Amino acid sequence: MGDGGAGHLAKAVHNGVEYALMQAYGEGYELLLASDIDVDLLATLNAWQNGCSIRSHLLEKLIEALAPNVSLAGVKGYAADSGMGRWTVEEAIRLRVPTPAISAALQARFRSQQDDSPTMKSIAALRGTIGGHAVKHREDNA
Repeated sequence: MGDGGAGHLAKAVHNGVEYALMQAYGEGYELLLASDIDVDLLATLNAWQNGCSIRSHLLEKLIEALAPNVSLAGVKGYAADSGMGRWTVEEAIRLRVPTPAISAALQARFRSQQDDSPTMKSIAALRGTIGGHAVKHREDNA
């Protein structure tokens, strides 16, 4: 791959790109799922996979994951990060290379690891104080 460490860097960048692609597929899945139009998700994803510019191994694996349970009932929305995406973003910062998609995908993973985001709680409370917007409260007051 090149000088010492080049293989590790190539793998880190690969993982960062993979983070961004998975994030994009996940967002597309959520948008189709949320639509008020009755969309056959598996048929749609299979159409994408069989003759569309966004076909890929990752899309094939998403179809495989959704086949038994297209709504993903029982699956927790938690995505771990191995540290490779972090390294990719750190290198991008060090080299002054913009990587907004990879950075956003890494941040989305961090958000998924929070049961109840302190940031979003503070934004909800702030909206309540500045605009009188309703603030939803949890049943257990946690």
